[in-house]
Amino acid sequence: MNRYSFVLDTMDPMGHGADKNRVTARERLETVGASDVAATLQALATPSRLLILARLQEGPCAATDLAGAVGMEQSACSHQLRLLRNLGLVTGERRGRSVVYRLYDNHVAELLEQALFHVEHLRLGLRDTETESDDHAPTPDKASAPAG
Repeated sequence: MNRYSFVLDTMDPMGHGADKNRVTARERLETVGASDVAATLQALATPSRLLILARLQEGPCAATDLAGAVGMEQSACSHQLRLLRNLGLVTGERRGRSVVYRLYDNHVAELLEQALFHVEHLRLGLRDTETESDDHAPTPDKASAPAG
C-alpha cells in the first residue's frame, strides 16, 4: 500500500470527504469531468508555467518580481499568470500598483511535486510499489527506445 492508498480509500466521489467507499479514478473523472482535469494537466505541460508554479511554491510573489525570478519578459509572464489563474492554479491579490500571486492551494504544490517525483523515478528506474501490471509495463529504457 502506498501513501495515497489510504487517502483514496477514505475519500468521497469528489475527493473531499469521508465516505468509506473506494472510488476509482475513472469514476472520479466521470464525476469531475475529464476535460477539466486535462486542462489542468495541459497547464503543467509548459516549462515556463512550471517555473512560475515552482517559484510560487516558495511563497507569494509580486508579478514583476516573478518575471525576473523565472527569467521571462513581464508581458509573457503576465500572460502565463492569467492562464494559470483562469485554471484555478494561482490566485492574485492587488496590493497598491502590484499584484501578488500565490498558489491556489496545497493541491497545486502536490501536483508539481508528484510530476517531479515521477520524472525523477523514471530517470532512476525506480517504482514506488510493484503492481500486477508491472510485468507488462515498459521500463524507462524500453519506453524511450525506438521500435524496430
